[in-house]
Amino acid sequence: MIHILMIEDDPEFAELLSEYLAQYDIKVTNYEDPYLGLSAGVKKFDLAILDLTLPGMDGLDVCEEIVRKYDIPVIISSARSDINDKVKALALGADDYLPKPYDPKEMYARITSLLRRYSKTKKNSDTLPKSDFEIKGDTIYFQGQALSLTPAEFEVLSLLVKHQGITQSREQIINASATMSIDSQGKSLDVIISKIRSKLGDPKRIQAVRGVGYKLV
Repeated sequence: MIHILMIEDDPEFAELLSEYLAQYDIKVTNYEDPYLGLSAGVKKFDLAILDLTLPGMDGLDVCEEIVRKYDIPVIISSARSDINDKVKALALGADDYLPKPYDPKEMYARITSLLRRYSKTKKNSDTLPKSDFEIKGDTIYFQGQALSLTPAEFEVLSLLVKHQGITQSREQIINASATMSIDSQGKSLDVIISKIRSKLGDPKRIQAVRGVGYKLV
C-alpha cells in the first residue's frame, strides 16, 4: 500500500480525493493543520500533497521544510493562480504543481509517475558518485567553486541539479524560471544552457535530450 501525507484545510476536498485513490490501494492521511502534519512522522509516508493556503503557516514554508528534511516527492495542489507561487514552489524543490480544480484521475497519474521516478532514483543511488554540485542559498557550487550566475541561469541550473540524472522537459524548465523572456522562451532557454555550459567548463555535463529538454549528468 502507498501512504500519502496530505496537508489540506478543505476536509471535503481531501475526503473526495482519498476515496478515489483508495481504489488503487493508496491511503491518504490528511491534516488540516500544517503543524500537525509536519509532526506526524513525515518520513513514514511515500509522498506529500500540499495545499498552499493553510491556517497559521504558508504552504510554501511547509514545502521547504519537507524538502529540506525528508526524501519524499512533493506535489503542490493549490487554487492559488499566481505564477510566482508555482515558480517558487518548484525552486524550493517541489516535484509537481497541480492547480485546483483538477480531475482525481490526473492526480493519480502524477502520483504514480513521481513514485516510479523516485523508485528508480533510489535504486541507483548507491552506485552513483557524489554530486559535483551543491546549492547553498542563492549560490551554486561546482566542484567546490562558487559559480557566477545570472538569476535566470541560477533558476535553470538549480532545477537541473535538484533532478540530476532525470530529463527535465523544456516546459518544466521554463515554468520554473521567473526571469526568462516570455516572448522568446525557447530561444532564451537554449542561450541560457549554452552560457551555463561555458561557465561549467564542461559542455557534456548538461545533455540535450532531443525533442524533450535537458538533463544534468
